[in-house]
Amino acid sequence: MGPSLPQKIPRELHLAIVQCSVCSSMPGSIFSIHNSCSHLLLWSLLITLVMSLPGCGGPWRDAYLKKGVGRLTQEDIRERLGPPHTAKTPALGGDSLWTYRFPLSEQDLTSWRSSMLGDASNSLTSMMGKGAETSKPTLYCYRYALTFSEDKILKTWNRTECVPGTRETLTAK
Repeated sequence: MGPSLPQKIPRELHLAIVQCSVCSSMPGSIFSIHNSCSHLLLWSLLITLVMSLPGCGGPWRDAYLKKGVGRLTQEDIRERLGPPHTAKTPALGGDSLWTYRFPLSEQDLTSWRSSMLGDASNSLTSMMGKGAETSKPTLYCYRYALTFSEDKILKTWNRTECVPGTRETLTAK
């Protein structure tokens, strides 16, 4: 086996690792070195985790499409979302319609909640093998309908349930 390629480490985490290696070479008690490096590493991991959380206020696709109206091309969207599930282009010209279907969880559909940090913490401990077993989230099917102008620029979009009323029925108490 040849030498392994270096993995990309987020800048915040890299700085903490470098500073921890510097801390460990400084004189002082083992406890104080371990304690200060642990705190630095913990804060760096927390900052990296928070920065990697999905955008606030709903599915990332919504924000992407909302910002892209009037500027994103069909090719831009195909690169980001993949090929559409259906594509209708009128033979005589006019607007074309693409549709996509995606599974979304309750967390995907709700705005940012303070419990997201708790959810992320549970996910992290589960990945490390220390978390309690949790049930899998219920997924709902949503259809994105995208309308493009003749110039192949995103004109409008909307998101609807594949089967209207499904989420409402399943979440009724």
